[in-house]
Amino acid sequence: MASNLVFKLFRPPVFTHLTSLRVAANAVAVTRKCSSGSPPEKVSRYPVPNRKDLPFDMLELMEEVEEKGGFLPNVFKALSHRPGEFRAFFSYYNELMNKETGGLTKADRELIVVATSIHNKCLYCVVSHSALHRIYSRKPTLADQVVVNYKNADLTPREIAMLDFAMAVCRSDTITEQHFESLEEVGFDREDAWDIAAIAAFFAMSNRLAHLADMRPNVEFYNMGRIPRDKSKRKPGDES
Repeated sequence: MASNLVFKLFRPPVFTHLTSLRVAANAVAVTRKCSSGSPPEKVSRYPVPNRKDLPFDMLELMEEVEEKGGFLPNVFKALSHRPGEFRAFFSYYNELMNKETGGLTKADRELIVVATSIHNKCLYCVVSHSALHRIYSRKPTLADQVVVNYKNADLTPREIAMLDFAMAVCRSDTITEQHFESLEEVGFDREDAWDIAAIAAFFAMSNRLAHLADMRPNVEFYNMGRIPRDKSKRKPGDES
């Protein structure tokens, strides 16, 4: 069960891209270890349990994510402080962000997280989900534009309508029929509207937990997806 969850959380092409960046991530880790007097990486103001003390299903999930991606995102470490909430969080995350139905792409979903997390001033989610957006969209600069002002970013009318609706939910605006009509004009239906709203609402909660814990993004996230892969160096069986 844990393996299935991991696969859905970080399925290809994310596995492929994370693997291609593993060397860079390892280089960062080595540099850290060699820097005399450098402080340990900050993860959370709450205690992070020792892995040997974690329930098996959580440990299996974390080890597989780390093995596939080359590093373990700090959200796994921070939320392991409360195992029941850890399981509930990643179960709902998986439902929202990795579903195969509906009109939202994975890049769309990540863009919603980036835009609403900016409003909520969540460093962790802005940095980590900008990285995932770069990977899914293969657009290395678009998330950076959205971070500054999505209204001036190189977005399609469809993406702007999507983010307008997400931001209305994020701000707790009164939702009217006009909001749904604006989505329908660019091809979204009422079920897509639910998905957009649910992502905005879920990450509003996530953003606030990150504030509470003072959770910091892994340094590996900052460069993910910025440099196109060198296809000449692909291993046999790698996806493009």
